[in-house]
Amino acid sequence: MTFKEKVNNVLSEALEQRPSLFLIDLTITEAFKIIVTLDGDNGVVLQDCIDVSRAIEDNLDREEQDFSLEVASAGATSPLKLVRQFKKNIGRKLKVTTATEKIEANITEANDEFIVLEWSAREPKQVGKGKETVQKRAEIKYEDIKEAIVIITF
Repeated sequence: MTFKEKVNNVLSEALEQRPSLFLIDLTITEAFKIIVTLDGDNGVVLQDCIDVSRAIEDNLDREEQDFSLEVASAGATSPLKLVRQFKKNIGRKLKVTTATEKIEANITEANDEFIVLEWSAREPKQVGKGKETVQKRAEIKYEDIKEAIVIITF
């Protein structure tokens, strides 16, 4: 079993103990630095990172392979990568970039195939001069999303 497989197994066991947490990214550098990025259905608190870090530390033997370890949350400005992240952010405003456009809108629905964005836009009136506010709705498949970031509002 390779070092990465061992780390992956230990990490999977640690996350099974915490079903609200999920893995965003696992990187192991050539210098054996383990970088774990987590997210959670209810966010990630410091104690979650400490618990996962300890689970990894306690189940890997430094005599066998020396390593350094970094466990962190995905962060508020990190792009969304997993369907589970889109689902947990329903009701929030996203900035979504596709190959053809950039949309800032509220995510109102997320299933396993696509997300639904809704927003208001000012467009020229059908008849007469001026502009009117119209409601827009777009279904965007995950494979069409180049980047999606939650917009933090205060």
